[in-house]
Amino acid sequence: MRLEGKIAIVTGAAAGIGAATAKLFAVEGARVVVADWNGEGARAVASEIGDAAIAVTVDVRVEAEVMAMMARTREAFGGLDILVNNAGKGLIGDVVSIAESDWDDIVSINLKSVYLCSKHAIPLLRERGGGAIVNTASNVAQVGIRARAAYVAAKGGVAALTRAMALDYAGDSIRVNAVAPGVIWSSYYEKMLETVPDPEAFVAALKARAPMNRMGAPEEIASMMLWLACEDSSFATGALFTVDGGMTAW
Repeated sequence: MRLEGKIAIVTGAAAGIGAATAKLFAVEGARVVVADWNGEGARAVASEIGDAAIAVTVDVRVEAEVMAMMARTREAFGGLDILVNNAGKGLIGDVVSIAESDWDDIVSINLKSVYLCSKHAIPLLRERGGGAIVNTASNVAQVGIRARAAYVAAKGGVAALTRAMALDYAGDSIRVNAVAPGVIWSSYYEKMLETVPDPEAFVAALKARAPMNRMGAPEEIASMMLWLACEDSSFATGALFTVDGGMTAW
């Protein structure tokens, strides 16, 4: 019960890494706000967790909605100890092909959301004597990848913002770290299988990105989220923890 008595918000928690993290946090004793713009999915995850969770439908790109989420968290649980900024999405395209509106959307959901949620979570963390912020970056923040310009830029920004916030709030006993996943199997890839001409080759190519020759599972990233959220990592702040099956070691 490494999070017994703690209160956590997990964004992007209707599926994938976010859902796995919310469930694991609850198992470890936390009360969890399952936050996502997919309200139905968030409610399903919260229902699976039980009384220790509530669902909040939120667009983390919109400050008013983020503020409402924080107010709902205080109302339901009395405060906040942990924020997991996990909401995000990707988009295929280089800087020539991507539309300006798509660029803005990708940067907003992946990077601006971290700013907005942290901005309004930090006062709540301070009230309880500190806490932890865990951001979902990506290993592409370190190595890049072709035809994902906006996503790479946004996740690089998440890594940089993590370091900046860690320095700004160390004096408040708020630790800020980021996880850099590699290819993690999710509904995102399941949907892509419906559109690619050779699904078997597509999956094989994804696995081949890592020396371990497999994709990761959301639960494997959730385990790192848990470590960073609990006191086991009490001397870790401002760091990027890569969990990618060795992809960045090539």
